[in-house]
Amino acid sequence: MRLSKAVVAIAMLAIAGCSPTGQSATADPSQAASAAAVHSESGLRIIPLTVASANGAHMFRVEVAATQEQQAKGLMFRTKMGADEGMLFPHEKPHKTAFWMRNTVIPLDIIFIGADRRILNIAANAVPYDETPLPSAGVTAGVLELNGGRAAELGIKPGDKVSW
Repeated sequence: MRLSKAVVAIAMLAIAGCSPTGQSATADPSQAASAAAVHSESGLRIIPLTVASANGAHMFRVEVAATQEQQAKGLMFRTKMGADEGMLFPHEKPHKTAFWMRNTVIPLDIIFIGADRRILNIAANAVPYDETPLPSAGVTAGVLELNGGRAAELGIKPGDKVSW
């Protein structure tokens, strides 16, 4: 059976999720973009995350370290991160945790998020390469890492609501 070049091209576009005009075949193009959003360096999925504080809501685009291996590596060896970027370490089962800065080049704010999605405590400006454990003040549903000093700059404090 012989297929014309046009039929083959349309079939290839369909497999790639595009219409013959090159547009996404998804009804909502933003869904296609968010579903495919991955960080160029880590390869981790990127999602929006919002922190609602007394100063208003602030949105970040965060990499999701979902597996144990991804969480073990975290932001190690990373030399830069955008002002509104970060990394989220979600927990399947809430538990107490502690983070350290082994092989982490940039200072970080480590934000511990409780099971109610409110900030428990912040280890502000964690020192690069320091292996001192920085513990959560209780049971966490996740941990958010931002550039060091960013939480204070935005007025993010314990009790603020985090949604992802």
